[in-house]
Amino acid sequence: MSDSSEQIALLATTSPLDSAFWASAGAILGLLVLSAFFSGSETALTAASRGKLRSQADKGSGGAAQALRITEDNERLIGSVLLGNNLVNILAASLATALFTRAFGESGVALATLVMTLLVLVFAEVLPKTYAITRPEDAAAAVARPIGLLVTVFAPVVTAVRWLVRLVLRLFGVETDPDSHILAVREEIAGAIQLGHSEGVVQKEDRDRILGALDLSDRTVEEIMLHRSGIELINADDSPADILNQCLQSNHTRLPVFKNDPENIIGVVHAKDLFRAMYRRVADSSTTLESLAEFDLSEVANEPYFVPETTSLDDQMREFLRRHSHFALVVDEYGSLQGLITLEDILEEIVGEITDEFDNTDDPEIARSEDGQFLIDGAMTIRDLNRATEWSLPDDEANTVAGLVIHEAQMIPTPGQVFSFHGFRFEVVGREANRITSLKIRPLGAPDHGPHRRTDHRP
Repeated sequence: MSDSSEQIALLATTSPLDSAFWASAGAILGLLVLSAFFSGSETALTAASRGKLRSQADKGSGGAAQALRITEDNERLIGSVLLGNNLVNILAASLATALFTRAFGESGVALATLVMTLLVLVFAEVLPKTYAITRPEDAAAAVARPIGLLVTVFAPVVTAVRWLVRLVLRLFGVETDPDSHILAVREEIAGAIQLGHSEGVVQKEDRDRILGALDLSDRTVEEIMLHRSGIELINADDSPADILNQCLQSNHTRLPVFKNDPENIIGVVHAKDLFRAMYRRVADSSTTLESLAEFDLSEVANEPYFVPETTSLDDQMREFLRRHSHFALVVDEYGSLQGLITLEDILEEIVGEITDEFDNTDDPEIARSEDGQFLIDGAMTIRDLNRATEWSLPDDEANTVAGLVIHEAQMIPTPGQVFSFHGFRFEVVGREANRITSLKIRPLGAPDHGPHRRTDHRP
């Protein structure tokens, strides 16, 4: 009888639903909450916009300011969060395995794996990360302080893990950049703008302006300068009457002055300075019209400002603003004149073409030919063509459309020749000397209307 009482007492003490069971279940539940916290924090802090966090911090949000501080070192942040998340997940899985094994025997291992996988997936991963990705800045500000404390506590362990990881990677020939955590802000902005445009949120004009401003540091004056063949020059040996007439007929207010050789630029004349000087002479009662022949152009010519062709547009714009100047002559590494650039040229890379009453806008650079193709001015830059047509022709090897055709063809084509490259069909329409003046372009998938003499050249 005593043996039976002992067995009953033993069964009572080993009941699966005793206090130890509920304590373990409560611990598992708490660990799942911690796992959800870590998962959501990781998503919120990595997905939050630093720009929006900065705006909130400037308005007095301490959580946003703390989030900015801890996200400066993303590698340490993610290492700490992953360490905490893995600790609670492994501990929860171990407790669940012990709990289910005690309740269901050996089959409890498989059951614990199934149950914990579902619980972790739904409540510790998908649910918190969905919330965090929906409101990343708010969530990041809310979790910043406890995560900051966690980063501080786990700092020695995370540092050791980082060095171990880098050592292992180095054994496989992979070198890590210690500054790789720094966000590529320009690329992020450009990508966001492109994505917004593709989704219809950002207008094409707004996209072009923002991307144009971002690209200034990557582009040089050589790419947008007016080539020397198109520069209007004043001959210092011309008579004052001819110079005055040239300035009156010109559409430009600033004209370079050369002596003997067009390469020998001795100054730049501003039309206003010239007109003022001549007016003072004419207004003088003792001055006759014949005395204007003695007018010296050097009196009003300003010293020319030369810049290297490799100068970035961003640096050149800053230099224009610093010098209170709008006009510069571009030279190559040997000092030879290559072209000229103005502040307006740089601004047009941001806002698009700027025209006034003196600009000739009768002949557009892009028009439709009778056969439905695009009729392009050969001197049009590839960047402007891509911007106007949403194409993506490469501009690494050439700045103009004509230059691209010559580069790809490895020859100077004659009118009527047709080439196909980069997914487009190029037909040379006009040529003057060695310069291609006009072309017809269409995507290769577009229909071709009308017969053409075809001489494909594929390098």
